[in-house]
Amino acid sequence: MVDVAELARGVLVLMRFAVFGLTLGITLISFQAYQKRQSVRLQYAFLGFAFISMGVAVTSVITQLGAGADTTIWTFLQLAETIPFIIGFSMLYLSLYR
Repeated sequence: MVDVAELARGVLVLMRFAVFGLTLGITLISFQAYQKRQSVRLQYAFLGFAFISMGVAVTSVITQLGAGADTTIWTFLQLAETIPFIIGFSMLYLSLYR
């Protein structure tokens, strides 16, 4: 018999890989666009997507490794996983604002 919790964890891992793959795909496309037309806007967009991809990867790793951590360490890990998203979305904002 298949354990529902194990099946759900497996589906969650696959979904996280899909999200990470999609962010890497967007990062690659934005890098190729920047190589064709080297503008500041495309550079900021590429850097933004790169940091968002890093944030997705860090979030996945921290979720797996920090499950048994105490409250202080868990809060620190969540703070660390938020930083790449802040930088990434700031870069995307700059790419659209300029």
